[in-house]
Amino acid sequence: MYITNISEAKAQLSALIEKVLAGAEIIIGKAGKPVAKLIPYRRSEVPRRPGALKGKIKIAKDFDLLPKDIALSFGAEE
Repeated sequence: MYITNISEAKAQLSALIEKVLAGAEIIIGKAGKPVAKLIPYRRSEVPRRPGALKGKIKIAKDFDLLPKDIALSFGAEE
């Protein structure tokens, strides 16, 4: 684990990214207190499944109807 401050991190971001790619965790601190951690980005190994929320989401029957006051605001009704 490598600890640095914000100004050093700004000045050496490319070098810090290289350290992260090599497996290091970088802690960025402000006023001597840790505030952020740089770690390698890892994609989810589980592929997305279309329809995973099927049956869990309900759309109101009047979903496509615009309330009169909003329609007036957009000039859609007179």
